[in-house]
Amino acid sequence: MAHIDEVTEAVDKAIEHNVIRDMNILLCQLSEDEALSRDARYQQQQRLRVAVFRHSTEKAELAEQRRQWLTQGGIIV
Repeated sequence: MAHIDEVTEAVDKAIEHNVIRDMNILLCQLSEDEALSRDARYQQQQRLRVAVFRHSTEKAELAEQRRQWLTQGGIIV
């Protein structure tokens, strides 16, 4: 298996598990991976950045949705 395939698989798994810490660790590791071309490194890092952004956005949306459910009609249920 080529190195880029291993990296792509690791990124896929990190995105699937949706754990920010794991994605950040992988981002840092990719920054120092000299076996990958600059473009390949950027592509995989960008996938991780987008996943981190989505995770943060989803978390905020869920918190707002929960707040709305708890405060229906102006009172906390």
